[in-house]
Amino acid sequence: MSTWPIDAIAQLLAPSLAHLGYSIYGLERTGTGGLTLRIRIDKAQGFISIDDCERVSRIAGPLLDQSDLIPDSYTLEVSSPGAERSLNTALEYERFLGHRVQVRRRSGEIEVVLEGDLVEVGPDHLGVQEPRLGLIQIPWDELISGRLVARP
Repeated sequence: MSTWPIDAIAQLLAPSLAHLGYSIYGLERTGTGGLTLRIRIDKAQGFISIDDCERVSRIAGPLLDQSDLIPDSYTLEVSSPGAERSLNTALEYERFLGHRVQVRRRSGEIEVVLEGDLVEVGPDHLGVQEPRLGLIQIPWDELISGRLVARP
């Protein structure tokens, strides 16, 4: 199985997707035998719809086919980051201010998991309103990971 130049694929697709108002949230080789290219897309406002995925697929497929970056036969899959997407940057936390989140933080030698509403995003911390404990301020350097939590 040959390797695919994931960084070159991202560089090829990013300008066209940006022109349409999308960004690449994730790009990976996956599936049985590693023959699927999964592109997870995002946009600045709102959530990704099936129409968004179709639109990106119609643009990305021909670009990839013409580029010959993937020498083998492959399946293209375009999807959203998901309802419980991970939050990776301060800008992503700011975008989802007011949403329900689950965060993992370091507290001394242990890891603590908190779930609540994201109510603050500052330069040195974020704030989670935990139902039982109230407002918990988490310094960025103690944050291990975070993700959105889908509400029922």
